Amino acid sequence: MRSIIKVIIPAFNEQNSIAHVINDIPNMVNEVIVVNNNSTDKTFENATNTRATVLTENKPGYGYACLKGMDYIAKKESLPDIVVFLDGDYSDYPEQLTDIIAPIINDNIDFVIGARVKELREQGSMTPQQVFGNWLATFLMKFFFRSKFTDLGPFRAIKYDKLLALNMEDKTYGWTVEMQLKVLKHKMSYVEIPVKYRNRIGVSKVSGTVKGSVMAGIKILSWIFKYSFK
Repeated sequence: MRSIIKVIIPAFNEQNSIAHVINDIPNMVNEVIVVNNNSTDKTFENATNTRATVLTENKPGYGYACLKGMDYIAKKESLPDIVVFLDGDYSDYPEQLTDIIAPIINDNIDFVIGARVKELREQGSMTPQQVFGNWLATFLMKFFFRSKFTDLGPFRAIKYDKLLALNMEDKTYGWTVEMQLKVLKHKMSYVEIPVKYRNRIGVSKVSGTVKGSVMAGIKILSWIFKYSFK
């Protein structure tokens, strides 16, 4: 039986990239859901001109956008088997979605991360603070939880029922690490799949600014230490 797959794309000021992302998503996906997250450009209009369902979340924050997409899915008559999260900046290769979901379909894995391994990354696609932040976060998860994660990559897939079981809360920068920590806490099965990664279109709203990098770092570390001492 064919799996029902839905993709959630949080998008803040991604007018130049969003159509590229949507157009490269394999046709096996049943629905692409773009959540326009308080954009001030033509992200909404450009996404609307594609096959995607376009929602609006005016509260700024990556987590707010993801939760908006989840709330939309929960109200549908036909619920998915798998939910994929993908950024709207075209840094990931959407066509690799087939690789990301394969362990779920073929091996009954609960959760899959697209790991941005060095040998597959375009030069300059991850800033030094991103590389260090990923290393520190995954090192701490390994230290406290014996985790095997090597990345906090935003390109990820999870069984829908497992996603609901995580009871996701974070509204901003901590969404990805919260998901991984809760996967560990719930003892769900997980794997990483190496993925290609290129320079994004436009400027990063997180790693591209000092404030964004600092706030993301604080949020990620706070989630890790919160769960370490529970």
